[in-house]
Amino acid sequence: MSRRSRNDFLIPTLGVLFDSAAILAAFVASYLLRFNTEILRFLPLTEDTPTLGSYLRSALVVVPVWLMLFNARSMYGSRRNVNVADEFVRIVKAATLGMLVIMSAAFFYRAFSYSRVVFVLLWVSAVVLIFTGRILLRLIESLLYRNGRDLRDAVLIGAGPLANQVYSALHHHRLLGYRFVGYFADTPAKAEYPLSTGRYLGSLDAVPDAIDSGETELAVIALEREHQEKLRRLIENCEGLNVEFMMVPDILDLMASRMKVEEIECIPFIRLKGVPMTTWGRILKRLVDIVVSILLLTISSPFILLAAIAIKFDSPGPILFTQERVGLDGRKFLMFKFRSMRIGAEKYDHEAGLGVKNDPRTTRVGSVLRATSFDELPQLLNVLRGEMSLVGPRPERTFYVEKFKDLVPKYLDRHRVKTGMTGWAQVNGFRGDSSLEGRIKFDIYYIENWSLGFDMKILMKTIGAVLFPHMK
Repeated sequence: MSRRSRNDFLIPTLGVLFDSAAILAAFVASYLLRFNTEILRFLPLTEDTPTLGSYLRSALVVVPVWLMLFNARSMYGSRRNVNVADEFVRIVKAATLGMLVIMSAAFFYRAFSYSRVVFVLLWVSAVVLIFTGRILLRLIESLLYRNGRDLRDAVLIGAGPLANQVYSALHHHRLLGYRFVGYFADTPAKAEYPLSTGRYLGSLDAVPDAIDSGETELAVIALEREHQEKLRRLIENCEGLNVEFMMVPDILDLMASRMKVEEIECIPFIRLKGVPMTTWGRILKRLVDIVVSILLLTISSPFILLAAIAIKFDSPGPILFTQERVGLDGRKFLMFKFRSMRIGAEKYDHEAGLGVKNDPRTTRVGSVLRATSFDELPQLLNVLRGEMSLVGPRPERTFYVEKFKDLVPKYLDRHRVKTGMTGWAQVNGFRGDSSLEGRIKFDIYYIENWSLGFDMKILMKTIGAVLFPHMK
């Protein structure tokens, strides 16, 4: 059969070119800042100042090494689908590893003395310039997809709830780089499912021939667990087809966990649930909470003062609103927020609902604070007091904990870590009156996969959502 050529050359090539230019520019910028400007003149200089040419010659060796490191970390894929926060974290990690390589090489190469200040400047400027290049690459990639170029034709295999979840996530999202062609299933999707508006391509038995004779580049398998035998047959029948297959597992209880096989006395055990973090992990997380919360309180102090004055003049009542919430290990504490509602509004919570939009009880200043999420700033005090963390599942009121703990599976697992000002569920759109089950799934995923890097990623996505609410 003839299959059209895959358009997977342009984006990776541009990525390599942009990164190469950024690394070279970082070397030049670092050298000029250190030796040719007055900015760092207060730092002592060595007697034999190296020339710019010597640094550029080093750069010509460093560039291919860094590119290989980046490639080893899968940073040159043709369909990256990486959000801005993930991109930045990956660049910081890769640049840090690259700097370790440079410093190791400089230790053994003594032709001239490399400036340690330049090393620091190089790391900072490389991260900034490479990240800037990746933003430009992202814009080019989005422009291509928006114009219908370089899209991958994708089919969906399945028509149940799981398939509909995948369809809702991918359909109409051309900026992800996929063009949904249709779906295969033994019976068409139910009329109430969004998938029913898609093109029905035939039964599961028709998948191999249909894929082999068309231009499909990606097949997403989303079959429920009761169809495991059909899945096995489907995989066998599709052997030899040069098409990428991706499967969405229908094991929601295990999806959030970091499964690991461990062997004890020659008996394999699958760890389904582990301890969220070690003692050192808790110590490091607490240190980050203290340092970052103090920094954020310092930076935001003018906004906090303005908000306090505005609240006081807008409506009668206290500046801060306190409410009992449930935190780590089920312990209760008073959570702080800027008051955004009229006095006594909490008496009508049962009428207003949970996280209702355009709540008539909200004050004029309160609506602005809520829209910008500035009403959450006083929770930095809860973080400093150790009652909350910067990142973690959002704390709930005792009423809702008692209500949902017997209705929602794994609900109480949220209290295995400190609750947070922001969380993995919130940065993925599960806020207010969103799906409780979806929120729990993301919370459990965060708990089972915690790391400081994961926390940094969530904080960056939160800051990006606050500053640029219309950008993803």
